[in-house]
Amino acid sequence: MGKSRAMSSASAAPSESWPWPPAIRASAALHVAAIGAGALVPGAMPWAIGAVVLNHALITGAGLTPRSSLLGPNVTRLPEAAGARREVAITIDDGPEPEVTPRVLDLLDAHGQRATFFCIAERVLAHPALAREIVARGHSIQNHTARHRHNFSFLGPRGFASEIARAQEILTETTGHRPTCFRAPAGLRNPFLEPVLHRLGLSLVSWTRRGFDTREGDPAKVMARLARNLQARDILLLHDGNAARTPEGNPVLLEVLPLLLERLRAEGLSAVTLPEGLKR
Repeated sequence: MGKSRAMSSASAAPSESWPWPPAIRASAALHVAAIGAGALVPGAMPWAIGAVVLNHALITGAGLTPRSSLLGPNVTRLPEAAGARREVAITIDDGPEPEVTPRVLDLLDAHGQRATFFCIAERVLAHPALAREIVARGHSIQNHTARHRHNFSFLGPRGFASEIARAQEILTETTGHRPTCFRAPAGLRNPFLEPVLHRLGLSLVSWTRRGFDTREGDPAKVMARLARNLQARDILLLHDGNAARTPEGNPVLLEVLPLLLERLRAEGLSAVTLPEGLKR
């Protein structure tokens, strides 16, 4: 990941051409070789088709694996410098959510910690004052698409560009800060995503571990997933939007977050925003 992509807040996209990842270059070469072998070598066509099918399965599998870097750069942990500073990143997706987000902000303030909110731009449009409050209280808002489409990973270059660029525009105009990080809905994507991110000056960020708090209503289980081998440089994923509910009807995030913040304090770890943590 280029340093300028991780930290720059400038609105201009990088001028250099997109560096094709080795896996994509190898895939293109395999397709050319398969076409040539199928056309020129007697009896090679079934083998050529099989190779192409296996290649497509590999590429599809990489797109369905949120932490994979086969399709391009993917930040799954903070850099070594953040480790030396004893930093982690708490990332909170799918908001802002008026019922949950203000209480999350209060919890973070009470513990003196910071978080990154990967916001859905249309929700920011619906709750602009809440989005501005997130930033005013020292946190970061980053790009989680305009609409959080369930078919996001099936989009082509135009679809990706439309969703992500529109979100960039909305988030920048609402908060006064241009996002530098992007997270795909559910972390799913395809090979067309990275060139769009490169052009828009965005870095793909996934996570070190997640709590699965959109489907798990037991705070103890969510906390156990987040705290397993917890260490500096971790990027942790939680949700204020689409949060699962405890048996008592509370958003599970609101019961997990105090436990997590106490654990960070006990471990001597500091939660920082992604732009802060990605400084080298």
